[in-house]
Amino acid sequence: MTPAMVGNGESVTPSQYQKGVKHLIENGLQAIPKKYILPPSDRPTTNSEDSNVAKQNLELPIIDYSELLGPRRQQVLQSLANACEGYGFFQLVNHGISDDVINSMRDVSGKFFDLPFEEREKYMTTDMRAPVRCGTSFSQTKDSVLCWRDFLKLLCHPLPDFLPHWPASPLDFSKVVATYAEETRYLFLVLMEAIQESLGIIEGKQEEVTEGKDNILKDLEDGSQMMIFNLYPPCPEPDLTLGMPPHSDYGFLTLLLQDQVEGLQVQFQDQWLTVQPMNNALVVNVGDHLEIYSNGKYKSVLHRVMANAEKNRTSVASLHSLPFNYTVRPSPKLIDQANPKRYADTNFHTFLAYVTTREPKRKDFLDSRKLTSTCLEGEEDKQIK
Repeated sequence: MTPAMVGNGESVTPSQYQKGVKHLIENGLQAIPKKYILPPSDRPTTNSEDSNVAKQNLELPIIDYSELLGPRRQQVLQSLANACEGYGFFQLVNHGISDDVINSMRDVSGKFFDLPFEEREKYMTTDMRAPVRCGTSFSQTKDSVLCWRDFLKLLCHPLPDFLPHWPASPLDFSKVVATYAEETRYLFLVLMEAIQESLGIIEGKQEEVTEGKDNILKDLEDGSQMMIFNLYPPCPEPDLTLGMPPHSDYGFLTLLLQDQVEGLQVQFQDQWLTVQPMNNALVVNVGDHLEIYSNGKYKSVLHRVMANAEKNRTSVASLHSLPFNYTVRPSPKLIDQANPKRYADTNFHTFLAYVTTREPKRKDFLDSRKLTSTCLEGEEDKQIK
């Protein structure tokens, strides 16, 4: 089939979009199809908001994980609070995951996307509940404009339930990813304990949470974990599209391992700024569930991914939250007369119902959970059970 071209003469069929961006590139694509072209107002270099900031870098706060466990814990907790409240993002260094494990993850990620299309196709599905899902965009069946990326999504916890479903190729895939999944999950739990302390929900690292109080840490130990491998192939016309459009993350925290190719941008003070990659650091960001749990004190922040014309860009995101059948609600310790409950309780079923019936945009789902002033008045006398 003739490679797709921009314009009315493009010859890509709808079924080809399901096969991903890499498949299009492998078949000689020289200009991006209309399905990937954003409206002029949403393009990364023509939007007036973007034009002066697209090449600027954002220096995210740096949290030293080793100091979080040491005598400077209180100072680091304050830095953590400032990062979650002011940026919604931070770089985590000295996190204890070895260079060998990180390099193996980068290697196995590249190997998966280098598999023949017929191998990757085995895992392609539009079922958002599938334990393994390979695809492109957010929803290639509903999105009016597709993302310039391919992904592999894996459910990871509990590992024995999901390992049998994971790809058999590359040969070392399951072993490498399982090791990384366990280590990032441990980091997440330690970070959430620190975040609870920074919010004043618990008062010390070893404090036992009493019955009837906020015991979310115990629930998070049995929580959900999803690993997302992202591939952003070189784009012939990167000014017309995005690797991922502006969005916030579902869950409590996302731990992102990226390569040294720039692409991640964060909205900071109403401007889009590029996050400079730090070798072997993890980029951590607040998710929608943490914004709800903190009753709005910590913010999930819009971010997006730029396309580029020169290089493959890869990343691995580890998303963490409560078990899928649990309800997320503001911590009762953060609700009082001066700070009423600001978000409705939510769960994974509500999220799926929302995203399967409309095209996801920016922070629409989280905004749908915000209580109006009328609702706030009705919640004043209602305590979370």
